[in-house]
Amino acid sequence: MKYEAIQGDIVLYQEDFDLAQTLDCGQAFRWKCDENGIWSGYYLERYLELYHKKENVIVFKNTSEEDFLNIWSVYFDLDTDYSVLKKRFSEDDILKKACDFAGGIRLLRQDSWEALCSFIISQNNNIPRIKGIISRMCEKYDGFPSPEALAKETPESLAFLRAGFRAGYIIDAVQKVLSGETDLDSIRKMPYEEAKKQLMKIKGVGPKVADCVLLFGMYRTEAFPVDVWIKKVMANFYPDGMPECTKGYEGIAQQYLFHYARNNSHLLEK
Repeated sequence: MKYEAIQGDIVLYQEDFDLAQTLDCGQAFRWKCDENGIWSGYYLERYLELYHKKENVIVFKNTSEEDFLNIWSVYFDLDTDYSVLKKRFSEDDILKKACDFAGGIRLLRQDSWEALCSFIISQNNNIPRIKGIISRMCEKYDGFPSPEALAKETPESLAFLRAGFRAGYIIDAVQKVLSGETDLDSIRKMPYEEAKKQLMKIKGVGPKVADCVLLFGMYRTEAFPVDVWIKKVMANFYPDGMPECTKGYEGIAQQYLFHYARNNSHLLEK
């Protein structure tokens, strides 16, 4: 990782990192881009603005070197060499096309509680509505609310979110986390299948949401969320399962495949 601290900014020289591909691909829902190409958003209630200065050069605005190294380099997974992963994935013809199509996607290493709530909200939903619900939640609680901040809420009191049936699922997650029945730190360390099983004890958390929480909120790169697009990918190209070259990193491979399939639907059978 090569960077410089210049006049209060951090200038990162980084291949395999495209802001639009990474921040607007359905991993996280608190990022937006203005008319000048400046992205802004939050992680652990730290606010950040960043933009592409030119190809492979990204400016982190008004960011201390300490925050960059201890927070943002972790969040953007900057210590992982994605060129190595893409070379490995490219042993498979379809994955090679997917990596070539959107090679700037990186996995965001998010907060596990925020990821849990966000992907509960994402069920049977579209990205603009998900962002709207989360925006209303953050505005109400002056940031993404902790389980403690939501402890006295009910599905009825969360009606302002306009989240529908998902409000009840959020409350169940809050109650299970606060009671200790769901211990996110412990789940992070469990064997994959056991971790997934524990998350699915929360109302409304099925296999896909559990895998999203594991992948995006716990950096369990073997987790493989399957939505409608990935179902089509699997049916068309991998009826016998993912290729060996993805082993241990199926979740990162999924990101390339998801973006490729969603933007090239003509390649998939109806």
